[in-house]
Amino acid sequence: MIRVGIGGWTYEPWRGAFYPAGLRQADELAHASRQLTSIEINGTFYRTQTPASFRKWAQETPDDFIFAIKGPRYATNRTRLGEAVPAIERFVTSGISELGPKLGPISWQFAPTKKFDPEDFEAFLSLLPQTVDGLPLRHAVEVRHDSFRDPDFVALARRFSVAIVYADHGTYPAIADVTADFVYARLMGCVEEEPTGYGPDALAAWAERFETWARGGEPADLPRVGSSAGPASSRDCFVYFISGAKVRAPAAAKAFMEKLQA
Repeated sequence: MIRVGIGGWTYEPWRGAFYPAGLRQADELAHASRQLTSIEINGTFYRTQTPASFRKWAQETPDDFIFAIKGPRYATNRTRLGEAVPAIERFVTSGISELGPKLGPISWQFAPTKKFDPEDFEAFLSLLPQTVDGLPLRHAVEVRHDSFRDPDFVALARRFSVAIVYADHGTYPAIADVTADFVYARLMGCVEEEPTGYGPDALAAWAERFETWARGGEPADLPRVGSSAGPASSRDCFVYFISGAKVRAPAAAKAFMEKLQA
């Protein structure tokens, strides 16, 4: 399954464009979740949410919808990652299990200044829980410093079965190595002058790459740092159009879905 979505669902410029004119703000998640197949919850990066909020979001979305969640910055924006236990535990026990089967991957984003320190990063990965309230957890890490272009980083992520977020961005490192049983990508290159954020050819190329990943292969035209993961029977994929010209993100996601269905 290739899940396609956007980051968050509350953004004023989407009103009257992605959201129909006059739609109540309270109904925006219900609308977005019926146009797309996933949403990355970004608010959890900045503050702790409540069980009631997670429960409400689950109730407002279709049965087959999936949320990805960003882990809190309090866990990742620190000098010593091995000391993140309280922040990780507070987040995991904050009510994310209220999403039930709609709980998708957790993405842990690191600052552009955070450099790769093998012992430090291993300490962090070892802290990530595998379950919460009986639900399996899948983790991804988004790194933004060039020092992570290191085969040792890829090997470490693979050992812990943690996905490396592929970032389509002009500055952040692009690491396409498959290190888990799923693929997670954030496409941050939308431009406002293009109605669908990315042009038709670019969307078609990304659709082909994701279809390759979903079939268990690895796209030949994306940069890898370590050794090949080897073939798999299939992989779940998650792709989010976010940042860049954010106003175009929903249109990009919908156009991308059409490419996948072509």
